[in-house]
Amino acid sequence: MSMISFGIIGGGWRAEFYIRIAKALPERFRIHTMLVRDEEKGRALEAKWGIRTVRNMEQFIEEAANMSFTVVSVPRTAVPDMLRELAEHRIPVLAETPPAADLAALNALYGSLPQGAKVQVAEQYLFQPMHAARIQIARSGKLGEVKHVQVSAAHDYHGISLIRQLLGVGFETAAISGQQFESTIMQGPSRQGDPIEERFVQSVQRIATFRFGDKLAVYDFTGDQYFSWIRRSRVLVRGSKGELVDSDVSYLKDYATPIHTELRRIDTGHHGNLEGYYHRGVTADGEWLYQNPVAPARLSDDEIAIATCLLRMGDYASGGPSFYSLAEAAQDHYLALMMGQAIESGQTVHTDQQIWTR
Repeated sequence: MSMISFGIIGGGWRAEFYIRIAKALPERFRIHTMLVRDEEKGRALEAKWGIRTVRNMEQFIEEAANMSFTVVSVPRTAVPDMLRELAEHRIPVLAETPPAADLAALNALYGSLPQGAKVQVAEQYLFQPMHAARIQIARSGKLGEVKHVQVSAAHDYHGISLIRQLLGVGFETAAISGQQFESTIMQGPSRQGDPIEERFVQSVQRIATFRFGDKLAVYDFTGDQYFSWIRRSRVLVRGSKGELVDSDVSYLKDYATPIHTELRRIDTGHHGNLEGYYHRGVTADGEWLYQNPVAPARLSDDEIAIATCLLRMGDYASGGPSFYSLAEAAQDHYLALMMGQAIESGQTVHTDQQIWTR
């Protein structure tokens, strides 16, 4: 397997995920150059990770011939201009989510990119091991025709991407209703680390329903779930012959034969196992539903998913298939924006076809 050399524009919290993945898999990935405009931050990254940094786009583009593609990891308001400039230089791009700030910017971006621009978006949730296994079950036919899902696993466009993947929904229009609820929770861990004192804060929960014709989805999420020790994620997928609840699967082999199984994580290094500590994959009914493409690297589920995006982007940049296009990303963000409108207004809102669906 050939080495994938890529560049990164940006030097923030999310960009460091890509750095950690590349350092954990030096035989698969190499970060050639990073564009970090802040001199102090750039020097700090060089000292910490040993990666060359530059300060402006001109310098970065000069290096692009030595890269398979570029990861753009900057604020959403800055992404469109970055994508357009890189596309003009025929540089394949893997953009962080979302690819633009609002609907007007999404439409302007999609309409302004040159034909043949090679752009994908790093929506990782569908590639996280357990979610990938759930999507495989939903598409396998074992549950019959899937008409209803409930997802409480990720915020906004991330959660909606899972909803569309599990329901098998493309660019269909939707009717969206929603509400917001606040409650008190004891503060838990965050990006800054573990809590240092007992403190109660407000937790904001957003609940919405999406009707795609005869299919219904329920979105339910509070931001505490990403780090919390006491708020867990939940996923329900219901079909005409069975259902999946988190990791439990029940379905009918025939009208008189119920089958009960579970999605089982296969992780090594437990209970004296000497293979090392890493994730192998997910099984059910004695078959692999998902196998980790970057095993035996010691990565979290989110890092495995991002590494999967990098592998697929390397293939895409070399002429392979799309895996999460700008149109898919725009649709998920558009639905998230419309969900926000429904929650704020208390009214049902209806989506329309957009430029990327025509």
